[in-house]
Amino acid sequence: MIIIIQCKDRVGLVADISRILSEAELNIISMREHVDKAEDRFFMRLEVDGIADEIPLELSLKQILPEGAMISVNPVPDKKIVVMVTKEYHCLADILIRNNFGTLGATVLCVIGNHSVLQKICDRFDIPFFLIPYHEDKAVSERDIIFKIKAYQPDYIVLAKFMRILSPQFVANFPNKVVNIHHSFLPAFAGARPYKQAFERGVKLIGATAHFVTNDLDEGPIIAQQIIPVNHSFTAADMVKSGKEIETSVLAKALHLVLNDRVFVYKNKTVVFE
Repeated sequence: MIIIIQCKDRVGLVADISRILSEAELNIISMREHVDKAEDRFFMRLEVDGIADEIPLELSLKQILPEGAMISVNPVPDKKIVVMVTKEYHCLADILIRNNFGTLGATVLCVIGNHSVLQKICDRFDIPFFLIPYHEDKAVSERDIIFKIKAYQPDYIVLAKFMRILSPQFVANFPNKVVNIHHSFLPAFAGARPYKQAFERGVKLIGATAHFVTNDLDEGPIIAQQIIPVNHSFTAADMVKSGKEIETSVLAKALHLVLNDRVFVYKNKTVVFE
């Protein structure tokens, strides 16, 4: 059983939580906690062994925690995701392979693309693919996408190189549920064509960032990042090629963390228990 807690900090929280679990005859196998002193905020992730009714346990915890505490007892272990794509295959292919061999930590319900390029690879893995092109009226296209996503009721939406900017109306339907992979080490080179920006700037490091999507372009809470060295001999095309490998790696790591309930979001930051 996994227990997730986020609340205002106070003295004695760990002791009180441990007491409630002991009274329920639950043994703590793993406990990670963090206090953000600047925000006076407490974060905890527990793995416990034993049998207990989830609702009574949550009520017992709520009684001893500060008002407004966020508690989740035994979140669904196997999440469901919908993947959104455009034309680039590398991140999608990695997700589909992990899904096929049961190592993703989630089930891919379907893939939604605004181009048909990636339908064949989805067909090979028997994953439903839905082509929803972007029309001149962006709102109409997003309405169709939202309708399709909600029909599947996923836990998360993964933007595996979905190269369109989502509207605030779209994001509002899935708060802290849309995970994006951006091809730069944010906050550097946000927006379009970051590898070209990096090449023109003559950087010696390039990277990738996985983050939750918000209304501010490429400024959502960061989940995972990674960098690799480059030098003067790299062309912009070389950077793109190297970048694809790191994008795949960073997105895979971010999904592992999110799907295993190791990421806490507060304001525009994250606490990540790796």
